[in-house]
Amino acid sequence: MAKLKQDLQQVTKQLKALAKKTESLLKVVDKLDKKKPAKKSKATTKAKPKRKNVSAKKATKKKATTKKKIATDSPASQVLKIIKRSKKGVHVSALMEKTGFGEGSVRNIVYKATKAGQIKRTGRGVYAGT
Repeated sequence: MAKLKQDLQQVTKQLKALAKKTESLLKVVDKLDKKKPAKKSKATTKAKPKRKNVSAKKATKKKATTKKKIATDSPASQVLKIIKRSKKGVHVSALMEKTGFGEGSVRNIVYKATKAGQIKRTGRGVYAGT
């Protein structure tokens, strides 16, 4: 019983020492925060992206991109030709501009071609031939 009491006293002393250390560390952190302007962490500053006015952009893109159609090949073959011509890869937005297709159809074509092994993903939204 005496041994247990001594162990408990040692544990309480160690806990008090840890409490003092944490208080001193908090003071140091507070001093550093006062010296530098407070920067918000990524988690707190991350806001939901605003919805863009899609209808206005689609109307302007359709007018500009309808002139750039390549040939009378199937849509998939047109997209694959453009991707395979590029050495570094092509971004989805560039494919939309070059073919005149909408975002959904280009992404579907790219998805199916990736699954079939015809092209590979080299970056975020960037695809290259295999």
